[in-house]
Amino acid sequence: MGMFRALVLAVLVAGLGSVVGVGQQAGEAPTAAQAQASQTPQQAYHLPPDKLAKAVALSRIRNVEHFVDAFWGLLVLWLLLATRAAAGMEAWAKRVSARRWLQGLFFFAVLIVVLAVTELPLDMYMHTVSRNYGISVQGWGSWFGDQGKALGLSVVLGSLVMLLFQWIVRKWPRRYWLGIWVATLPLMVLSVFVSPLIEPLFNKYEPLTKSYPGLVAKLEQVAQKTGTDIPPERMFLMKASEKTNGLNAYVSGLGATKRIVVWDTTAGRVPDDVVMFVFGHESGHYVLHHIPKELTGFGIALFFVYWGCAAFANGLARRFGGRWGLDTEAPLACRAGFVVLLFTISVASFVLEPAANGFSRHFEHEADVYGQEAIHGLVADPQKTAVTGFNALGQAWLEDPNPSPFIEFWEYSHPSVKTRADFAAHYDPWANGGRGEFFSSK
Repeated sequence: MGMFRALVLAVLVAGLGSVVGVGQQAGEAPTAAQAQASQTPQQAYHLPPDKLAKAVALSRIRNVEHFVDAFWGLLVLWLLLATRAAAGMEAWAKRVSARRWLQGLFFFAVLIVVLAVTELPLDMYMHTVSRNYGISVQGWGSWFGDQGKALGLSVVLGSLVMLLFQWIVRKWPRRYWLGIWVATLPLMVLSVFVSPLIEPLFNKYEPLTKSYPGLVAKLEQVAQKTGTDIPPERMFLMKASEKTNGLNAYVSGLGATKRIVVWDTTAGRVPDDVVMFVFGHESGHYVLHHIPKELTGFGIALFFVYWGCAAFANGLARRFGGRWGLDTEAPLACRAGFVVLLFTISVASFVLEPAANGFSRHFEHEADVYGQEAIHGLVADPQKTAVTGFNALGQAWLEDPNPSPFIEFWEYSHPSVKTRADFAAHYDPWANGGRGEFFSSK
């Protein structure tokens, strides 16, 4: 969703955020019989008829919203330029203060608020959908509170980041993209490190040992087997049930901030063996060095993305700069010209979304394999445990058991639940005395 769009655009690494293939006309919910017919009985992930009908209908809404959101974001940025609203905002900032850095802060703060406000109707619609389908239980007061906190963070952090990047553009007008790329790299690492420090602003946490000491003991077994350095004092329970019926457990942070978080909708709702599998999956991301690999991969990709976007932005500024009210001598160095850069980055983010998601899906599959191997010898049936976990996950979030291949290719940062469950059901490298990909024995 778009609650962090402004901040993501500020860091310039967005995405690096009626094509549904379900055989139904737009707006027509499938009947239970039609939905049941679309589900392959042999596949490991399946839903009861009532949930299946909802999942197919909800999938259509999510998919349409995904592309509407992307094109709406591009349209808003283009309109800010074409209507000279961005140039007007810069003129206003200059009237408010004579100090250049304050002008920049005022301009970017207003820009972030405008982007957030234009996203709000779509965000409200999707929250309504989530409530109607029984996924979200968050009231509107709490929801607007989260939106306000997200906007506050975006204004404070995003304005500073944009001010830095705009200063780089003004300081090195010919090679600014290289300077922005250099500045982006530590920001990417910093965002991973500080994320656990920001999360408590939106949700309540308590030590996992307080309510589930038995589960902690089992997770310690997985941590010992995988060599993951997460002691019990870094295992937390998140009070997700105040806002959602969805399931989740994850590892976040880096170094001193690394920790595991289990939602209270997951602990006690699914078997402990399943939570062990999820922890094994998340441990795989760290043991297999997925975070540095992803940061490195995206860092390399951003070098070329920034270079291409700079060329694209320069071309747009030369052709439309006068019409948009930009500075004729250095159109991109002015603050309104920075919106051109945001627009080009947004275009690149959308176009390259399938590549970024394919990169992510590869690591997620590796983590699935690692997680299933990590619990071998710790649970009675790793295959059944993994399949049970994926079914619980899919049912909680109402994921379509048969997503369109195009949608999975374009939108999914993880393999579909169907793909993951089918693989897990058939993955047993020890069946004939073999060894796993990452573990050779119990």
